[in-house]
Amino acid sequence: MSATSAARELRLHWPRIAITLLPVLLALAHATGLWQLSAIERLDRLIYDIRLRATMPRTLEPRVVIVDVDDVSLARQGQWPWPRDKMAGLVTELFNRQQVAVVGFDVMFLEPDRSSGLDRLREIASGALQGVPGLASEIERLAPALDHDATFADALKGRRVALGYYFTRAETPRAVGRLPAEPTVPGDVFPAGGTYGTSWNGFGASLPALAQAAPAAGFLNTLVGASGDGVIRSVPLLARYEGGQAQVGYYESLGLAVYRLVNGSPAVRPAFAPGGGVPRLESLRLGRLRIPVDQRASMQVPFRGPGGASGGSFRYVSAADVLEGRLAPGELKDKIVLLGATAPGLQDLRPTPVEAAFPGVEVHANVVSGLLDHRLLSVPDYAPGYEVLMVLLAGLVLAFGLSLLPALRAVLLAVGVSAALTGLNVWLYVGHGLVLPLASALAMAALAFVLNMSWGYFVESRARRGLVRLFGTYVPPQLVNEMMVHPDRYSMRAESKPMTVMFCDMRDFTRLSEQMAPAELQAFLNTVFSRLTDVISAHRGTVDKYMGDCVMAFWGAPIDTPDHAALAVRAALGMADAVHDINRSHRAAGRPEISVGIGLNSGVMSVGDMGSTARRSYTVVGDAVNLASRLEGLSGHYGVEIVASGGTRDMAPGYVWQELDSVRVKGKAQAVAVFTPLAPATPETLEQARQMLGRWSEVLAAYRRQDWAVGRNLLAPLLAADAKKVLYQLYAQRLASMALRPQDPDWDGATRFETK
Repeated sequence: MSATSAARELRLHWPRIAITLLPVLLALAHATGLWQLSAIERLDRLIYDIRLRATMPRTLEPRVVIVDVDDVSLARQGQWPWPRDKMAGLVTELFNRQQVAVVGFDVMFLEPDRSSGLDRLREIASGALQGVPGLASEIERLAPALDHDATFADALKGRRVALGYYFTRAETPRAVGRLPAEPTVPGDVFPAGGTYGTSWNGFGASLPALAQAAPAAGFLNTLVGASGDGVIRSVPLLARYEGGQAQVGYYESLGLAVYRLVNGSPAVRPAFAPGGGVPRLESLRLGRLRIPVDQRASMQVPFRGPGGASGGSFRYVSAADVLEGRLAPGELKDKIVLLGATAPGLQDLRPTPVEAAFPGVEVHANVVSGLLDHRLLSVPDYAPGYEVLMVLLAGLVLAFGLSLLPALRAVLLAVGVSAALTGLNVWLYVGHGLVLPLASALAMAALAFVLNMSWGYFVESRARRGLVRLFGTYVPPQLVNEMMVHPDRYSMRAESKPMTVMFCDMRDFTRLSEQMAPAELQAFLNTVFSRLTDVISAHRGTVDKYMGDCVMAFWGAPIDTPDHAALAVRAALGMADAVHDINRSHRAAGRPEISVGIGLNSGVMSVGDMGSTARRSYTVVGDAVNLASRLEGLSGHYGVEIVASGGTRDMAPGYVWQELDSVRVKGKAQAVAVFTPLAPATPETLEQARQMLGRWSEVLAAYRRQDWAVGRNLLAPLLAADAKKVLYQLYAQRLASMALRPQDPDWDGATRFETK
């Protein structure tokens, strides 16, 4: 497509392009944060969830085991919370007999265990039974065995365990228990002026004795409302405590605490994205491990598969089976154990992209598994820029492509663009762990397609349907189809332009009509006109009208056709051949033969919707049209089927032409050279006609200079070679008669015709 035609297409379709760009602007406003669209945010979350579920490994994690306080455990061991001596027995069983590597508690020990009755015994000994000799000392002797918290603390000492706790925030801070002695990351490590992680001023932690005995602890907060719909897609790895009951700084989550215990407790170092202004938190570094996080120090949870004991992602072991020693010794050797509760009454089920009721302990298990595998998802800092780029590129492609392409190709383009956007997004997710937005681009593509196709159907198609009503009866179907691509270019308004017009008349029609019955004549005319019209249509001609035994057609309108003269000549030769075919059929059937005369002229003429208020038609008028009509009447005089003007001959050089004469037709004072096409110009036809046409040119030259004797001598060989040719016979008669007259000094060699 040339630059000029491309510019014309853009001018023609600019309203359709503009309306298609509206969704692009909306999507860009969302991507840049100028106007956040909640519908797109919900769609992005839905796409994230679908993509996550489709790419989960769905395999069993062999290194992490969940010891589950389930309904069976509550039925066999009693209601929760269990006495701390029982928890001590559980820890001892796991480390001594099962030889696990690490234990993380997704439960909390906020209050002292009073189930042994020690406090009540001391109260009695100091009260009503204070005088009983030896009672107080005996109680104190039994105290170590009855202090279940101390028993549990002893079980924790020297073992790789991580306790759980939670952070709170309130106007009046409240602190229960004790946090780890030091934060995981000191507060001054993060740059001043920035907000990193979530901030809290209160907590609920384990009893000081337990917290002091355990080497690590991690918060259990999962920020359920962070995604806007209550679904847990990410969890914080660090949270800032800024109350007065512990050191100010950043403390780790349970999942991170368990992972660090497994790997020798490497230091946690924050890493920031390069750039000016307040540094943006990009990742956390633990040795060579890089954990992508957002500004809240949260990581995307790399879920392995469905949750629960039947989910197949993690092995679940009933806590009762562990306590009762039902597992074989060493069955859990070197496993990472997370102790949590899935019993419905304990309310530790969370909504996640995988399931609406997902065990909370398994969320931490997925974090630990992802860190171990380095199977981590990242929302890069350039995600907004990526979103803007995808929306802009896809939007421009769709705006111009949908507007300029045919309907089927436009549909394929929309499907292809959407598939490319989705494919690129999934490839970056699966291959590189990048979580990038997709909803805005897909929503833009869908809305752009709907608006574009609606405009095309309700606006442009209406124009096309009007075009069919206007031109369908005049113009060949293939030309109507071309016109429908750009209907705004065409109208019935009159205009003057270079065109070629044809008149084709059946000779001796009166004689034929007298020999046929009306019905037979009707069928005959329909057959002939159908054949001739098919030839005209096949050569991109427009049928103007049928006038008795004559058909009128033109080329060059309503579609601009630069080669209109060549097409008209080709059609005229094809119509002559069609008549020959009809005559062969007539001879075989014993019917009379027919002959036609065709007149062609090329020039500037007016074309448009013309007529009266009662009846109008799309037609051509002008002097050039009248000349073509006169030329058609000369075909019989010269014994040829086609008579064309010099204008047509000059615009159709791809044919072998024989000049017929110079004529003055009725209504025209200026002489016109007339020609007949012999055949398409090929090396063979040119060679065959070269000698004949050369001698014929000499005959005409002698005729026009009134050199009658030389003309007769030059014509003689041509007449001998083709004695039946009417043209040669005509000039032989002219030369003979002219020789009897004196020369006329005013004669220009033109023949005058006074009849139409």
